[in-house]
Amino acid sequence: MTGGLADDDLKACCAQLYESDAVRWLLDGELHPGGERLSLRLAELAGVGPGRRVVDVACGSGDTALLLARELGCEAVGVDLGAGAIAQARHAARPGDRVSFLVGDAETLPLPDASFDVALSECSLCMFPDKPRAIAEMARVVRAGGTIAIADVTADLDALPAALRTAAAQVACVADARSADEYVALLRDAGCEPLAIEPHDADLRAMADRVEARLRVARMVAAPGEQRERVREAAALARMAIEAIARGSLGYALMTVRV
Repeated sequence: MTGGLADDDLKACCAQLYESDAVRWLLDGELHPGGERLSLRLAELAGVGPGRRVVDVACGSGDTALLLARELGCEAVGVDLGAGAIAQARHAARPGDRVSFLVGDAETLPLPDASFDVALSECSLCMFPDKPRAIAEMARVVRAGGTIAIADVTADLDALPAALRTAAAQVACVADARSADEYVALLRDAGCEPLAIEPHDADLRAMADRVEARLRVARMVAAPGEQRERVREAAALARMAIEAIARGSLGYALMTVRV
């Protein structure tokens, strides 16, 4: 892990950041590349459908769990460390939705063994400080023969500039990401069998372009001084990320494995 934040502090910072209105504005309400389209594609690869039990690990405000329950007829449980995000998710649920939400840490899921058909996590594994433990927890709560489905930023860390390997870049899903092969190796170490890997780098580029454009607007309206300087630094990181995507050092992939 990159230096600068203790593990618990990093997890708390990520949870608070991604439940904020400012981040939702910056990401245009789409908290991961490809939005609902790639959430549904990941679910398709994992075999999600009626009668399936799905846990969404690091579910945020519940968008994907609600989407899968409503569109695919599964029973979904969302788990997130952010109490505010879980409150938002519970508020968004409608009567009749086969979905529930729990506050919990991905590295110590508050769920019984072998209780789900699918464990799903989007744009989150890259930020977990203890990735093997988080993967082991997903494997623990999935029944034998079930599926773990991961959508995440992929990175060749050695090819990234130093600015994209800081604690700030880690919160932005970059500095502690892994290559697709490295993610699959971690999943293999947990006893899982790879099923599919799909690259979707163009969706990451589209998101990075939107973020950079919104940061340019934010810089124009930010108050002079520290606030404007922070926006300038964030915009510079976004431009570096766009360049890294163009070089192939950053990407986005959907990955499924059998437990």
